[in-house]
Amino acid sequence: MKSFKTISYLFAATLLVSGLSSCDKADYPQRFRATEGVPTVHSVRYADKDTYIEQAFMEEVVCILGENLKSVHEVLFNDQQAILNTSYITDNTLLVQVPKTMAKVETDKIYLVTAKSDTVTYNFRVLPPAPRVKSMSFEYAADGQEVTITGSYFYQKAGAALVVEFPNATVENIPDADITLETIKVKVPAGAQPGRVKVTTASGTGSSEFMFRDNRGLLFDFDGTNGLYTANKGWHAAPIVDGGVSGQCLQLNGSRQEFTADGGDWHDGDAHFEYWAGNWQDPETYGTWDGRRLIDIVDFSNFGSMVLKFEIKIDPSTPWTGCPMQIIFSGVQHVSNGNADVKDIYGVTLPGCNNTYFNNASISLPRYMWRPWAATGSFDTNGEWITVTFPISDFTSFFDGSMATGTLTPDCFSNLELFFAGGTSSEGTPCSPIVYVDNIRAVPAR
Repeated sequence: MKSFKTISYLFAATLLVSGLSSCDKADYPQRFRATEGVPTVHSVRYADKDTYIEQAFMEEVVCILGENLKSVHEVLFNDQQAILNTSYITDNTLLVQVPKTMAKVETDKIYLVTAKSDTVTYNFRVLPPAPRVKSMSFEYAADGQEVTITGSYFYQKAGAALVVEFPNATVENIPDADITLETIKVKVPAGAQPGRVKVTTASGTGSSEFMFRDNRGLLFDFDGTNGLYTANKGWHAAPIVDGGVSGQCLQLNGSRQEFTADGGDWHDGDAHFEYWAGNWQDPETYGTWDGRRLIDIVDFSNFGSMVLKFEIKIDPSTPWTGCPMQIIFSGVQHVSNGNADVKDIYGVTLPGCNNTYFNNASISLPRYMWRPWAATGSFDTNGEWITVTFPISDFTSFFDGSMATGTLTPDCFSNLELFFAGGTSSEGTPCSPIVYVDNIRAVPAR
């Protein structure tokens, strides 16, 4: 798809010029004057070069060539009205941007309407841009499981069926009922492999921003296969249980503590997952498996363009209706799994185990405050696994929900905690959710 930013800027710049039409004729003798009769259309070309076309993408700027085009009062592509600027209309040319809204009824025609409602048609097809594939409801879905792909410009029509391509496997013949402009429901095909998912329409092919079954940057899989397995690397011991995405997973609040609506209580014990790097050594080496700094597993040097992802499952019988989940990274300069004042092999004097760093206002360590129930009052996943995504650039809150004043740096990513606390008194209702978490990973946003 070609770029027409320059043309768009010209459109904006000439709004002032078009406004001059309200001035007196004597002052502006060359102002636009509509003509009588009906227009004739000979052809359509791109606005920025002499290439004649029979179709264009939405939002592209095209030039209609013909005669008596000053008689045109309205232009429609299919059933969508375009915006006209008389500064770009002459007797023989009419410059116009194809509307960015999908047609309700596709006729593959341009309609040029005069002030007296006389209408001239011209055969011309409007295509959406190539599809954009943004997310998948469950990135670790098994073969045969249904997922929802979210994005934009998904469509199919006779002779141009939409196709979804997983690495090593393709889905075709998708029913129209399973496709909207922004979603596609599809079953993961047999033999699908990790990698990017592609969607192809008549407009082209779009590749996903995410990686299907992404095993890059895997921090915790709770199986110890590709990521860390840790039931307790700190003072609290949220259990690891069967029933995960592909093995075991983390269970938060299996004892069903009641969370206050405002998150005023700090819920620890089995409702608190904490991973503090270290193995109570002196000097601290961080070991070769559990106990490692997360920055030894994943490169966080460009954390601002990374996202934290994991799978989550909540049964509707135990919904989450109040109290935020705090998702917080920290460095070994903030907390470590061992004694205080011990040095590590990098020369850092460690603070040891403590439960003060995360609500210490003088540090004000930024974190993500997750409130998925806020929009609707209640959140669950219908007992199914889904994938959730948190841009690290959005880790901006402090413990009480205010804006953090501290700053994240690459050495702030050695530890990770998930716990329930904080927020404001106006949020949520009391609840006792059981939250399952799996495959915690930090990966590039695109």
